[in-house]
Amino acid sequence: MYLNIIQLAESFGVEESVVESWVRKDGLTAIEDRGRLLFDRRQVVDWATTRGLVAKAGFLAPVRPGSAPGLRSELLLRTGGIWRDVPASEVPDVLERVVSALPGATPEVRRMLAQRVRAPGGITWAPVGGGLALPHLSKHVALGRDSGLLAILLMRDALTLSEAPPDGVPITRLLFFIAPSPRAHLEMLAQLSTALTRGPLRGLLLQGAPDGEIFNALAATQMSEAKAAAKEEER
Repeated sequence: MYLNIIQLAESFGVEESVVESWVRKDGLTAIEDRGRLLFDRRQVVDWATTRGLVAKAGFLAPVRPGSAPGLRSELLLRTGGIWRDVPASEVPDVLERVVSALPGATPEVRRMLAQRVRAPGGITWAPVGGGLALPHLSKHVALGRDSGLLAILLMRDALTLSEAPPDGVPITRLLFFIAPSPRAHLEMLAQLSTALTRGPLRGLLLQGAPDGEIFNALAATQMSEAKAAAKEEER
């Protein structure tokens, strides 16, 4: 589950500027999506617990049974694939090929998405630091529930963006995804953010590890999160 900055500020009874300060100075993890800051609920809870902060509203209440994300990032990656030694100049071509394999979509929808991939401003690149980014379509789409994919691009050279990454580290690893709905889009952001901050996935990507290790890391992270959510519900 993802929260926006307004929900987070209301949860702790503070101004939005305070939350922005937490991101800049106190290590609160955020993902930028189309100019908005989004926060993984579980990461916020962990961060707040270590600092003795207590939420004052219900946005940070435990997730109820049945509300856990249903997306399987590992299976989505098997659809989109792991692309290696990709020159920065060929990223649009690769993303177009990835879109052409989108399941559960008509040829017309695939063509429309391919046009968006190549259009100026059609992709939000979403750097997350350490040379990684989570690019996705700037405009969310509503597809069938069996649609969606994840593709990992291991770059040969750094990708040049209109704005430099916040930490100044050149981007060489892309996790491009298309979710079947706007809500699933936020779930996917949450899953990938968690996978990159907990467990070995980040290191494996930077090392260019074999496909099997990357698939297993995604699956293991999601299983671990599911178990943690179940334990939290039992309390």
